[in-house]
Amino acid sequence: MEKELTQDMSMGAMMDSYDFKKIHSGEIVRGKVIKVTKDEVFVNINYFSDGIITRSEVSDDFDGELSELLNVDDEIDVMIISTDDGEGNVVLSKKKADEIKVWDDIRNAFESKANIDVKIKEQVKGGFIAGYKGIRVFIPGSQGAFEWRDNFNESINTVVEVAIIEFDEDKKKVVASRRAVETQEREKKKEDLWKSLTVGQKITGKVARLVKFGAFVDLGGVEGLIHISDLSWKRINDPSEVVSVGDEVEVFIQELDQKKGRISLALKDVATDPWSNVKSKYKVNDVVKGRVVKFMNFGAFVELEPGVEGLVHIGEISEDNIAKPSDVLKINDMVKVKVLDIVIDENNHKISLSIKEATERSKEYLQYNDSEEGASLGELFGDLFKKL
Repeated sequence: MEKELTQDMSMGAMMDSYDFKKIHSGEIVRGKVIKVTKDEVFVNINYFSDGIITRSEVSDDFDGELSELLNVDDEIDVMIISTDDGEGNVVLSKKKADEIKVWDDIRNAFESKANIDVKIKEQVKGGFIAGYKGIRVFIPGSQGAFEWRDNFNESINTVVEVAIIEFDEDKKKVVASRRAVETQEREKKKEDLWKSLTVGQKITGKVARLVKFGAFVDLGGVEGLIHISDLSWKRINDPSEVVSVGDEVEVFIQELDQKKGRISLALKDVATDPWSNVKSKYKVNDVVKGRVVKFMNFGAFVELEPGVEGLVHIGEISEDNIAKPSDVLKINDMVKVKVLDIVIDENNHKISLSIKEATERSKEYLQYNDSEEGASLGELFGDLFKKL
């Protein structure tokens, strides 16, 4: 009897000498994971018995294996649900501890204007529902991601970053915005892109839209304009003759104006300017063929080759007096023209042409030996002229 009493006293003394925490229901304590099974997590909370977290008290947002979420030696916060489950174990809840702690996180994020990661769950009337560590987060329709309007289903169960725009802990209300974050990201991307661009640079983009005067190209967050005159060296009447929306194109940067947000682009290869060889191909008094491509009140433009056009002044179109070029010419007519003048410098690329001086009725034409038509009139009738 004395021996048993001594043992009981020794056990009591040992218990008193060990610094066990006193715990109470509803208290949040820090513990270390010591074992993870399929449906339970065992936690050392520095108490004379271990705590147990059932699957339902781990998380509402996790359906996988508990071992994927928690590992041995992980330190976690838990709430005391009961100090004894009937078998001497302490019943714990991780999700309830997280819920209390998460409101502190949300408050801090709201006050510091920091973003949080939420999991997208569903679309409801007026907006979208997301979850943040067990807390319901509402995202108004106007604050949803730009792409959610067309393909929201593809975003379900994805994790996205949002900004908290309204917070009320008493009402358990959190309102967030995905669009605000995307806008910040786009502005940062634009700023970085502007810094990387230089005049003369060749860059790949995608045709975003067509307008009468050209094509807008998305360079990766910033749009630049290809003027219709810079789509091709040859004359075109509509951008759709060269590109279509969605086309991936390689363009040259011609001008940059970040203050006005303008980028001037060229699709035509600026290194292959057809005017660079004009003076070696064409000489004054040459008679060549060209295609009528445009009418103006003062004359007609004739294309000698893609990208090279010359002006036939209205007075050089015909021996007869005409009111406008279309009186005697049609667009796409193939005509013979005589080169009157060539001016090529930094400011001007001009060729002056004459149709009337290249026609059979002109004196100049009689002196022109057209290789495509055989001998000249002088050669054909030379013997007859001698006999006469």
